[in-house]
Amino acid sequence: VQFAESGGGLVQPGGSLRLSCTASGTIFSIAAAGWYRQAPGKQRELIASISRLGSTNHADSVKGRFTISRDGARKTLYLQMNSLKPEDTGVYYCNAGRPETLVSMDFESWGQGTQVTVSS
Repeated sequence: VQFAESGGGLVQPGGSLRLSCTASGTIFSIAAAGWYRQAPGKQRELIASISRLGSTNHADSVKGRFTISRDGARKTLYLQMNSLKPEDTGVYYCNAGRPETLVSMDFESWGQGTQVTVSS
């Protein structure tokens, strides 16, 4: 499966962005999915996930500001990011698989990610 993330950019603190992720095949229809962030000098971390049935979880660092969702056709994964902070800066990736794999991050491959920079 290949993933393609888009929607990143440079935004001022307090601003908003919406990230999108498309995947080859129908993985979003049959698997859980997640958004990950890799901040400069830090390890990649899971920040939001959505189960196959649609229940969502968000990391404490983004709860109340970020929202993960899928489109009705389950072909695109989104991350709506509001009230952005400088510490949200990083490369954002998506992936999909079993719930335990979302946590272990033991995926066969990753997309190129999309850069988000929050700065005045």
